[in-house]
Amino acid sequence: MVDIAPLKVAAIDLATGTAPHAGHVDGLAVTLAPTAPLVRLSLRARDSGLLAAAIGRALPDHIGTHADGVTRLGPDEWYALLPMGTPVPDAAGQLCSIADVSARAVGFTVMGPGALAALMRGCPLDLAKFTPGRATRTLFETVEVQIWMLAPGEYHVEVWRSFAPWLWHSIANGIV
Repeated sequence: MVDIAPLKVAAIDLATGTAPHAGHVDGLAVTLAPTAPLVRLSLRARDSGLLAAAIGRALPDHIGTHADGVTRLGPDEWYALLPMGTPVPDAAGQLCSIADVSARAVGFTVMGPGALAALMRGCPLDLAKFTPGRATRTLFETVEVQIWMLAPGEYHVEVWRSFAPWLWHSIANGIV
C-alpha cells in the first residue's frame, strides 16, 4: 500500500519547478527536471495502420510500450510526445482521432541511480520490472500519470498540467 505523505508546502505556494532539483533518495543520486516543451497528441483508432499513415510514423504494437515518441496505452489508444514545431496531422475524413493536448499536460524527467526509488515512493506498480521502452498509465499517490522508461535510471513522467505543481513537490519532497 502506498502511504500519502503530507507536503511541506502550503497548497497556495505550489508551483512546478523550472530548474532541476537534485539530491538523494535512499542514498542514491537522483535529479528531477522539467522537460522541454513538446507537442502532445492523443491518438485513437481501431485500425493502427490507418493511424500510423496519418501521423507518418510507426506505432508500437503492444500495450505498455513506447517507440519513436509514441506509447500504446490501450487497444485503440496511443499518446505521442513529439518535438515542438511538429505539425498536427490532419485526419479529417479518416476513421481516427488526432487531438493536440499540448496545453493539457506537462512532463518531468526523473533520472539517476535513485530515480526508481523516487518514483516507487508513490507508485503502486513494481517499476523495477520495467525495461527501456516500457510505458504505462498509472497513479502516483492519487494522481494519474504516465511513466515512460527511457533508459536504465531515466524516466519520463507525464501529468495533467493542473496536477503538475503537486506532483513536482511530492517527488521533490522525497529527494534530500
